[in-house]
Amino acid sequence: MMRRYVAVDLGAESGRVIVGQLDNGLDFEVISRFPSRNTRIQGTLYWDILYIFEQIKQGLAKALSSYGREIVSIGVDTWGVDYGLIDSRGRLMANPVHYRDDRTDGMMDEVFSRISREKIYSETGIQFMQINTLFQLAAEVEQNREGLERAERVLMIPDLLNYWLSGIMANEYSIATTSQLYNPVKRCWSRPIFEALKLQPSLFTDVVMPGTVLGPLRPDLAREIGAEHQILVTAVACHDTASAVAAVPSRPGEESAYLSSGTWSLLGIESPEAIISPRSLGANITNEGAADGGIRFLKNIMGLWILQECRRSWEAEGAGIDYSVLAREAAEAKNREYELNVNDPRFLKPGRADDTMPGRILEYCAETGQPAPQTPAEFARGIFRGLAAAYGRSLEEISGVSGRDIHTLHIIGGGCQNRFLNQLTADVAGIPVSAGPVEATALGNIMLQAIASGDLKNLQEGRDLIGAGGDIETFTPA
Repeated sequence: MMRRYVAVDLGAESGRVIVGQLDNGLDFEVISRFPSRNTRIQGTLYWDILYIFEQIKQGLAKALSSYGREIVSIGVDTWGVDYGLIDSRGRLMANPVHYRDDRTDGMMDEVFSRISREKIYSETGIQFMQINTLFQLAAEVEQNREGLERAERVLMIPDLLNYWLSGIMANEYSIATTSQLYNPVKRCWSRPIFEALKLQPSLFTDVVMPGTVLGPLRPDLAREIGAEHQILVTAVACHDTASAVAAVPSRPGEESAYLSSGTWSLLGIESPEAIISPRSLGANITNEGAADGGIRFLKNIMGLWILQECRRSWEAEGAGIDYSVLAREAAEAKNREYELNVNDPRFLKPGRADDTMPGRILEYCAETGQPAPQTPAEFARGIFRGLAAAYGRSLEEISGVSGRDIHTLHIIGGGCQNRFLNQLTADVAGIPVSAGPVEATALGNIMLQAIASGDLKNLQEGRDLIGAGGDIETFTPA
């Protein structure tokens, strides 16, 4: 009987339920897709986590109706930093707040008044961004102290979904490291940071490593979705980027970097240990957990979020444009050349009716003395040029700080389908770009379940299968 694995892959824009199997390689089928819905209530931006879990259940039911007893396990990966508060009865206290909410405005300075920037970095090795869990919890202390005092547990988003699936509360390693609360050298939660925020470390559980089998589906949930046999819930590399990097088709000994390209762009190298130094702090490079228990030494770059928000604004005006069309037309849109600093803080928050993302770009161009784009293709071209420039700078920083010579860049994820951006990146970086696989996150999720089940030996065996699949395109520098 074929053994199949269900990967629940949640990105900041959309989610999917996917069934994968090992059959002359790694293969999969998308069972369902749904938006990662959020909503603003009384000025606060929340994730609609109940809707998201309902969509997961419906996807699981569809998978079971198609494959029944062939399904052996389920794994969940999501974006980082966000979390839910769990009370003493094991209930979610409120919908999780979205990392782009305004509540963390000014919180970095507030935290630095209690514990220095240098001390935080020496403890965690994590890049400073106001969206990090550290600053979200600091906002909870200031704005929701009573609720926080009632909380028994903090579960990151995939940990929360795993808990609802299995009944087991556990904080998984790769997602825990995104919080800026975990010490990757000592392999424990950072006591100095918890003390500075006046938080109890007991809010978090002991950390489990990627590939840990948490247990079977909850019996009530199994009955609800039609599971008539035992299905295991596996804590894969629960941070979506960690699962994606697990599927990078690199070869042993290859001096390469990876770029997970989507709503965010995450560019870095793999390292067996954290790289924490004054130079890495100065470059604001982050150390996040990898699928093999090592480290992803990387930079967070704003990514295709800016274009996604522009497209949302254009759709509201009645001009829907496909991403592939935008990329193709951007390659020819040379009339008003400009280059965006994609990491400018003004581009972090969602656009609004009176403050759209295209409007912010026009404001930026006016401030920097660059030609103002007029068509969607011109907007897109400047965003792509800005991304390629950011990738080139980040590669130089990572290479310099780590002491590693980087000869190849693997681009994975949905953004690797943008051939224009791939070529721009190769030109700016001056090294070959290997694009693919597109569905790296789902493949990494499936690989880790297969390893936990004993159907794959290790990550390299899975990477070799992906590399042999032929879904890779190479771009050489012009």
